[in-house]
Formats: sequence, C-alpha cells, structure tokens
Amino acid sequence: MLTIRTAIAQGSELLERDSIPEPRLTAELLLAHAIHCERTYFYAHPERELREVEWIHYGRYLDERLKGKPTQYITKHQEFYGREFKVSRAVLIPRPETELLVETILKLNRERGVVIDVGTGSGAIAVTLALELNRCVIATDLSWEACEVARSNAFCLGAKVKILEADLLKPFADSTADVIVSNPPYVPLNDRAALQREVRDFEPSLALFAGADGLAVYRNLIPEAGRVLKPGGVLAIELGFGQSEAVSAMASDWRNLRLIPDLAGIPRVLVCERQ
Repeated sequence: MLTIRTAIAQGSELLERDSIPEPRLTAELLLAHAIHCERTYFYAHPERELREVEWIHYGRYLDERLKGKPTQYITKHQEFYGREFKVSRAVLIPRPETELLVETILKLNRERGVVIDVGTGSGAIAVTLALELNRCVIATDLSWEACEVARSNAFCLGAKVKILEADLLKPFADSTADVIVSNPPYVPLNDRAALQREVRDFEPSLALFAGADGLAVYRNLIPEAGRVLKPGGVLAIELGFGQSEAVSAMASDWRNLRLIPDLAGIPRVLVCERQ
C-alpha cells in the first residue's frame, strides 16, 4: 500500500514534471483533501498507509490539477485575510492582493454607516469587512450562483451580510451609502488568449472580463457610485495593471482621489470621495 510519504513524493514528481507551480505544496494540499486532515498530520504520520478510497481520490485530484483545474476549485477552499472561504467555479478565487482593498476600508475608521460591496463573488470582501468592523455589510452580485456561495460563507463564518442578486448598484436609492467597495471584472477580452489556463479555462468569465479594454465596468460603476453615495462618501475599487490613469480620469470630478500601490509598487486600489 501507498504511504503518506510516498504519495506526496510521487504526486510532487508528477506535478513538477508538468511544470505545475509549487508541486510539493500542491501535492500536500490535494492529499490532505483526499484524506480529510490538516497538512500538519503528515509530519507526525509519514508512514501511515492510505486506504484504497483515499488514494483513488488523491489520484483523481492530481489528474484534475494536471489538466489545469486550480487547486482551490478541487479542494473548494481558499484562505483570505486569515479565514477559510468556500469557493466554486461560480466565483473568482480570492487573491492576496485584494486584501489591500479590505485594509484600505478598515483604515477609514468609519464606525457607522452603510457599506456596500459590489460584485461580491465568494463574499470574501463583504464577509471580512463585516467581521472586522462588527457590522452588517450589503453585497451585490449579478450571478445567482455567486450569491449562493457568498451566503454560505457569511453563514459559516458568522458574518452579518445581506446579499442581493443585482447589477452593480441598481437596487439602491440616491445618497444611501457611506462606503462602496468593489473588486470588479477588469481583464480586457483581448488578453484572454494570454491568460494562464487555470484562469482562462476555469474561472468565471463574468467575474474576469470587462469589454475589449477591461474598463467597461468602471465606466458604469463610478457614475452609479456617485449617485448612491452620500456627500463625502467613499469609493474604493481594485485596479488592473496599467489601468490607474484611465480609471482616475473617470473619477476626475471626485475629491481626495489617491492611488494605493501593492507590495510590487503597482497602483492597486483607487480611493476617492463624492463631492
């Protein structure tokens, strides 16, 4: 029979041969998912033999990963801001760089008011803000399937989040929100062929692409936010690479506009206030 040590070694070799990033970590994550345990279990029990059903599941997970399916869609989990979120192919996999968007909102020190997360996907932003701020957050998404994933995450993590299936901010009346936050689709359709297969072939197009230049959602979201925000309300949105100048121009009539760079020095978040 196959032991944990051997299974990890063989899985790592297969993944490395196919140029899968972080082959050993990936092998460990897939094996942990197959035998329903934490990775730390492996270090204490390297000679534990796998049951037949476990190595069958492990082999299937390795095959899916070798075909390009992201590890997060296989394990159905992704960590964000120190918490485990459920993910499915209905939602974008939360990225570490989006944590900067959360941190930007937390630094506003606004203890009260209405917070809306537009295009919530897995609910990572809305749930995190609700828990960190200890308040209710409203979230919208155009996808019914994404709303269901977000509801599940809010329930499992004990967050007060009201989730609406909606197109951007259409359900909201004028001047009702204090803070609007969004990580919208911003990948140009023209860049589709150049994307990694894990992104291009598996993540939802609705959450990725925004017209030929990647700016289509910004063009609608920024005016809508101007309508829904109260005077002095804050808009914080994530930016794609090379989009800061174009998006800043769309918000040229807002005040206190600033760009916040990520760890690589790339402008990642745009923050501004309604006049």
